[in-house]
Amino acid sequence: MRRRTVTSGGLDEVLDSLVSAPPAAHEEAPAPSSIRDRERDQQELRTEFDFELPRGYVDDEGQVHRRGSMRLATARDELRPQIDLRVKENPAYMSVVLLSQVITQLGTITDVHAGVVERMYATDVAFLQDFYRRINSEGHTHAAVTCPLCHGSFEVDLSGGRLGES
Repeated sequence: MRRRTVTSGGLDEVLDSLVSAPPAAHEEAPAPSSIRDRERDQQELRTEFDFELPRGYVDDEGQVHRRGSMRLATARDELRPQIDLRVKENPAYMSVVLLSQVITQLGTITDVHAGVVERMYATDVAFLQDFYRRINSEGHTHAAVTCPLCHGSFEVDLSGGRLGES
């Protein structure tokens, strides 16, 4: 490996030569198949998940909104509520602020803010909290359940749909 001395005047030239220089004999260029595999994996990363609320959000006009979508949370999404004054006054408000940031759509509502989440039924907020945890921690919306009557085990998709529907 050669050492290069860089002065502030020639930095752009050195960077250009590194970018355009062919790989050294001992360095191998990445195999095309591995690049394709990485691109495919990136395309398959699912960042938004659809859901259906158990009860539904009732807007000011009385329309019920049940279907929506939630995106994966970023570090900023999780940090932002900690500086919110409403959360500082009442730590339980953190989930309201957090959910309002990651819900991208609720029925025909595309501007989901804390006021919308505040007016949701408690069962829907609990559903959304669990849904948030599942997609951000586990990466999917499936849950293993056991029938209390026959003790049979099966998997359900928490994102929506009714029992018996395919």
